[in-house]
Amino acid sequence: MDKNAKIYVAGHRGMVGSAMVRRLNQAGFHHIVTRVSSELDLRNQAAVADFFAQEKPDYVVLAAAKVGGINANNIYRGEFLYDNLMIQNNVIHHAYLNGVTKLLFLGSSCIYPKMAPQPLHENALLTGELESTNEPYAIAKIAGIKLCDAYRSQYGCNFISAMPTNLYGPHDNYDLKNSHVLPALLRKFHEAKAAGAPEVEVWGTGTPRREFLHVDDLADACYYLLENYNEPGLVNVGTGEDLTIRALAELVSRTVGYEGGIRFNADYPDGTPRKLMDVSKLANWGWRYSIKLEDGVQAVYQDFRQAVAV
Repeated sequence: MDKNAKIYVAGHRGMVGSAMVRRLNQAGFHHIVTRVSSELDLRNQAAVADFFAQEKPDYVVLAAAKVGGINANNIYRGEFLYDNLMIQNNVIHHAYLNGVTKLLFLGSSCIYPKMAPQPLHENALLTGELESTNEPYAIAKIAGIKLCDAYRSQYGCNFISAMPTNLYGPHDNYDLKNSHVLPALLRKFHEAKAAGAPEVEVWGTGTPRREFLHVDDLADACYYLLENYNEPGLVNVGTGEDLTIRALAELVSRTVGYEGGIRFNADYPDGTPRKLMDVSKLANWGWRYSIKLEDGVQAVYQDFRQAVAV
């Protein structure tokens, strides 16, 4: 990519989008276009059309989405499906209409069937039923992948799709009702330590296995794909390593310095039993993660402590 290229990062205030802006700046790209949602509602087709006609970006990183954990996905099913479909349809379509050189669409590992063979390979897509708790979000992201491939097939667009595993890092969401598991645990254990609570409740049985990738590693992978990957089909982005939710809770407990007990509440859903990504495709293209989970969680917790001024 030419260093003078104009790059539109949709969702630049989110965890993924902000990491992407940092990575592009680090690589010497400074002609980056951004809009906050109050300036540009990506669900509004006319507004998106006007934006693309005016800005004419050379590249697009589509990191904007309505996101949340199991609870939010399950409760706000209509919003998750509608908002995400509208966002990605508008951006992808108008990127095509305005001759964008390349677009990177970002999805999620939740696109894979609940009982897909582990580790999750890209060819497992649409081979079985989805996990019901996050089905609306997953369906929207699958539609985005297929839309990118359809526009590539019909119009010759260089639109690619990357599917990250569970992410954590700066600018994460720590709302206990709507956040993902790792930031929720960090906040729970931090508050329990501050309050001197005898135990921390963790949702589910603690047995599901999850993989976690630092968002700065994801941004590095996305930059690598923008520079090197021009093929149809999705690409998994992850570490290829996982651990149980119990082990994660214990890691967070140690990181925070909490000395109380951990109680798992099986009345809450576990979600998918395991989600480990097969990252061999991306590895064969020459990229691998670099931030170890223990180091990443420690850094994120320090950021969290500064944010809450404790």
